[in-house]
Amino acid sequence: MFNQPLGYFISFRTYGTWLHGDERGSVDRRHNQFGTPLVSPSNARQGFESQSLRHEPVELTPDGRRVVLDSIREVAHHKAWTLHAADARTNHVHVVIAAPLFPERVMNILKTWATRRLREAGLARQDQRIWSRHGSTIYLFRPENMAEKIRYVNECQ
Repeated sequence: MFNQPLGYFISFRTYGTWLHGDERGSVDRRHNQFGTPLVSPSNARQGFESQSLRHEPVELTPDGRRVVLDSIREVAHHKAWTLHAADARTNHVHVVIAAPLFPERVMNILKTWATRRLREAGLARQDQRIWSRHGSTIYLFRPENMAEKIRYVNECQ
């Protein structure tokens, strides 16, 4: 039987700002299981990934960060989701949210609304990819885990 989580900790990056081969490590199709090693640092791989970008990496301006946060609040209100915390940085977004959908779907909806609002505000081109593929989705089952992630998003960014 599936226990309904209290919420999700969702993170996603802007396009081109954390490539495979980066010294911080990354996840790809072969390195994506919980508890398994990340993609190893590799200047050659990072260089290849950089050359493969369709356009320049995306960094959110202060106005862009505000638009992204406003869009997250808007979609959460529209869908009657409970938004516990959200923060948009120059190259990534963190959200703690409760919703009756799988977190991957929630993340895709958040990205879609944010992209639409960035384009409407003239902060992104119509042909510009804003977000990297997928992101991180963590199920939060315990109140202390929720509190930890909310504190992280609100105070540690």
